[in-house]
Amino acid sequence: MSTSGQPQFRYTQTPSKVLHLRNLPWECTEEELVELCKPFGKIVNTKCNVGANRNQAFVEFLDLNQAISMVSYYASSSEPAQVRGKTVYIQYSNRHEIVNNKSPGDVPGNVLLVTIEGVEAGDVSIDVIHLVFSAFGFVHKIATFEKAAGFQALIQFTDAETASSARNALDGRSIPRYLLPEHVGSCHLRISYSAHTDLNIKFQSHRSRDYTNPYLPVNPTAIEGIAQPALGPDGKKKEPESNVLLASIENMQYAVTVDVLHTVFSAFGTVQKIAIFEKNGGMQALIQYPDVTTAAVAKEALEGHCIYDGGYCKLHLSYSRHTDLNVKAHSDRSRDYTIPDSGLLAVQQAPGHPGATTVWQNPQAAPLYTGHDAAAAAAVQVPSWDPNMQAGRSTFASAASAFPSQPFASSSISAYPAPPGSSPLTPAVPPNVRPGGASPPGRPPYFGQ
Repeated sequence: MSTSGQPQFRYTQTPSKVLHLRNLPWECTEEELVELCKPFGKIVNTKCNVGANRNQAFVEFLDLNQAISMVSYYASSSEPAQVRGKTVYIQYSNRHEIVNNKSPGDVPGNVLLVTIEGVEAGDVSIDVIHLVFSAFGFVHKIATFEKAAGFQALIQFTDAETASSARNALDGRSIPRYLLPEHVGSCHLRISYSAHTDLNIKFQSHRSRDYTNPYLPVNPTAIEGIAQPALGPDGKKKEPESNVLLASIENMQYAVTVDVLHTVFSAFGTVQKIAIFEKNGGMQALIQYPDVTTAAVAKEALEGHCIYDGGYCKLHLSYSRHTDLNVKAHSDRSRDYTIPDSGLLAVQQAPGHPGATTVWQNPQAAPLYTGHDAAAAAAVQVPSWDPNMQAGRSTFASAASAFPSQPFASSSISAYPAPPGSSPLTPAVPPNVRPGGASPPGRPPYFGQ
């Protein structure tokens, strides 16, 4: 086995004579790949510098047994496969041959795919991009967007020859410093060819432009993009607000499911939808509220706090560009609470069920309901919240007997892993009480901590 922390192999894959190599050095050459693999057999094809970071490759052996020999050798060796001192991770590819040694980014075309490294969306305007690339010929269209690789743009020229001259001159270069905002130190252009030949631009805006059609409708965002960005009290650029929050979770020592996030975020208002996904090797989630005000309160209260005490599962929140999530599945990773009873699909348990355990117990908390409702709500009782965190919110019914010390009760949810002697958001987030006391009619009960 390899001595490195990350496993070098995926043992469950079906053997193939094509191997997939990851974590290669930047711009790894074909010669370096062949040098690594040739002791195990004849190499008939390679495909280098694939993936968003151009640090992956495929190698095709002449015979299946040769590929198996290489995987088996490094699986049992104490020394991992290395190129330029970097540990290379090897696995069987899903493909059984390398059909085309050239990726689409290597085939010349009239549209360039430009990745602008070191900046965020909005740091480099579409006018700056047009100024830089129009030096090599007439730019027909530009479309900008964000992907896992970063801030990117598609730039359409008249022909492949003009696009090639721009690529050859600008690939790896930086945009001139005087064209960048003051807070941007430097940025680099990574340019490849796109498979597109004619971009479909529907509106003139700060994210897309068609320089061949002056009659194209203007999207209102084009005006917003030209105007000065709104500034916050600290003088820094204010982030555009949204009813959907993007949560990045670091130091993931314990499981974070939809139910955990719903428990935390529903303390500030009705959570409509949640979607969890992996990005850039970390866990992220989108949480949708019915309005921007509720999302802003939740963001202000939870930013930088940890779901579990001890610094575990720390939340970093920003506003998403989304306004309405498209949630199709109801699971531990996505949930649509606007569909009747959807919130109970994965969390409801029958009374007395062996697996039904309570969480966040507080013997001093009193139920908000009487009779039958109190029995239903007593499954989980939670500590109170500090009313200062919810200052300014007056959208909920007032109940003098429940404010400021009356806690909220909630419906039963499945237990999730927590560190010994710890409960989520205790004491990482200060106590808080929901303004107005009881939950409004038609809204789910709220969790305190």
